[in-house]
Amino acid sequence: MIGALLFRDIRLATRAGGSAALALAFFAAVATLVPLGVGVDLKLLMRVAAGVLWVAAVLAALLSLDRLFQADFEDGSLDVIALSPLSLETVAAVKIAAHWLTTGLPLTLLSPLLGVMFGLPPEAVGVLTLSLATGTPAVSAMGAIGAALTMSIRRGGLILPLLVLPLLAPAVIFGAGAVQAALDGLSSGALLFLAAFAVVATLLSPFAAGAAVRLNLAG
Repeated sequence: MIGALLFRDIRLATRAGGSAALALAFFAAVATLVPLGVGVDLKLLMRVAAGVLWVAAVLAALLSLDRLFQADFEDGSLDVIALSPLSLETVAAVKIAAHWLTTGLPLTLLSPLLGVMFGLPPEAVGVLTLSLATGTPAVSAMGAIGAALTMSIRRGGLILPLLVLPLLAPAVIFGAGAVQAALDGLSSGALLFLAAFAVVATLLSPFAAGAAVRLNLAG
């Protein structure tokens, strides 16, 4: 049953006009527009690359999170799922996994190309990719809490970033810091801090999201 729910959410996210394609397009568009505004100075582009790409990845992921629970809530599917043997915490964990597979993973796979476009050297591109692979699960996990809290609110997608972005500041700081350290040739523990943050967020978020869904369904 968990596999069926996972494949269902993946199918909905990747179908024509799905949120996954929109997130990728947004990520690529932001990364493409920044060099046009900053200029062609490769040294400057390298210095801002980590921050720009991390912020763009977080915003792109949030763009596809607002309907994580809301679509099922509006069409009544969530009520049926809540009556199934699966706990709401398990449902939340499955939805987080589906969101990362359809959004976080593609963003990570696209990042090396965009890193090269910013003039990052190979070692920095590798750290960028690794940091996104490590940190994007936390983005999906923390975003799921906001999506669960706002699922019954009309136009809740406008409130979602305000709730979630402050919680994701550590991921952006540690992710961009790791790339910056690689550029400067310095050793850094930023990746370890990012991994610790991601593990804690991924483990705890299903419980918070499940509680928020239960509260909304009860109301």
